[in-house]
Amino acid sequence: MLLGLGAGGLVAAIAARAFSPLVVVGSAVIDLTPGAMKEAVIRVFGHGDKAFLFVVLAVVIAVLAVLAGVLEVRRPWLGRAIVLAGAALGVAAALSRADATPLAALPAAVTGVVGAWALAFLVRRMPPAEPLRAQTAPSRRSFLSWSVGAAALGLVATLGGQLATRAASAAANARAAFRLPRPAASAPPVPAAASLDVPGITPVITPNAKFYRTDVELVIPQLDPEQWSLRVHGMVEHPFTLSWAELNELPMEEHYITLACVSNEVGGPLISTAKWLGYPVRLLLERAGVTGDADMVYSESFDGYTAATPLDAMTDPDRAALLAIGMNGEPLPFARGFPARLVVPGLYGYVSATKWVVDLKVTRFADEQGYWVTQGWAEKAPVKQSSRIDVPRPGRTITAGHQWIAGVAWQQHVGISKVEVQVDDGPWHEAELARAVNADTWVQWRWGWNATPGDHQLRVRATNADGVQQTSGVSDVLPDGATGWHTTEVTVA
Repeated sequence: MLLGLGAGGLVAAIAARAFSPLVVVGSAVIDLTPGAMKEAVIRVFGHGDKAFLFVVLAVVIAVLAVLAGVLEVRRPWLGRAIVLAGAALGVAAALSRADATPLAALPAAVTGVVGAWALAFLVRRMPPAEPLRAQTAPSRRSFLSWSVGAAALGLVATLGGQLATRAASAAANARAAFRLPRPAASAPPVPAAASLDVPGITPVITPNAKFYRTDVELVIPQLDPEQWSLRVHGMVEHPFTLSWAELNELPMEEHYITLACVSNEVGGPLISTAKWLGYPVRLLLERAGVTGDADMVYSESFDGYTAATPLDAMTDPDRAALLAIGMNGEPLPFARGFPARLVVPGLYGYVSATKWVVDLKVTRFADEQGYWVTQGWAEKAPVKQSSRIDVPRPGRTITAGHQWIAGVAWQQHVGISKVEVQVDDGPWHEAELARAVNADTWVQWRWGWNATPGDHQLRVRATNADGVQQTSGVSDVLPDGATGWHTTEVTVA
């Protein structure tokens, strides 16, 4: 099995980089997994959800390999049938992808053929069940040598395929050489008053490497920008296709925007802020000329992932909905959507933040559903107001006396006007609010606490710019975002 997977990986590196057998099968598993189960995995493993899936796949493959070996010894061809059946599933998974190419099925097919051949080859070299003593040592030694050699060759081929894929990536070279165009409208600088001097508080701007990531991709896609284009069509008068060169000639805008994942639990980490550079989506839609009773923009990633965004959020001149190409002063990282992605403030990412976007279709909610909506999530998903305690960390022991209780609060495209803190079941105290970068970003807060010895429970709640207080009602992330007051425990010594 290792030899088969190694051969398939090498073929993928040479002829079909996006269709490594493990990747296409893993992606199919993700697509077929119910939404509630996906959410459970994300909740338990967080950013390690992809690694968890690879571990599960490795265990399943190991079990099938053992079963195939045992059956092949007892009934020739039965074990090879299992290997070839697994390869057939890989071929079907590859061909079912939206980005399938004529060579998409080749890596999985090679995996099956090489794996089946290696299985038959090794079984023929197994020593007899009860050999004579004189025959045992050389026969067994030969079989083990062939087996170890096949496994080693498979591992080398697997690693070689991965290295070849990275080294041969035209996308990586293109991104390294790309320089962001100068913005026609620059974002105002982040005011000094936006950051509070509290060790451990979440920074106002999230470094690219630490920006949260949730998507259905097992391996981060690397698209060559020269091959990228964006199709704008559907209920429009003038459909068109935008090339990478044409996009970079358009007047770009910079905006600081906080993005949040609907899977973020109360107090969770799946939220980040960056400075985005891009072209307003509303201007693309104006160029196309929206017609009829359209109420939604159906965006699609290069691999068929889809999201459904309310049309009014995309066309609102007061909302910075962008086709983004830059993040914090550099080209989008591959993991964040290079060469282009959508950024729409005030909506959870699953309905607005399509990465590696290649298609915008103007349509209606009555006619189309995005990927996660088919998995049980809500059709429309405005970000809910929330707040989080960053300092002190939960479960930490701190010293008595003056201590900061601090964190961040948000409701993108609405803004936060007040944050309050409660210790145990005492009165609510209004915290000091930092200056917000804008209404589309989170805001820092802090409150000075005279901590007394003992175990304490800390709570936080926010009030938005419209005067609406954050609800205390607890709800799960399904179907449209978690609610409740973030509560944490701390010991004062």
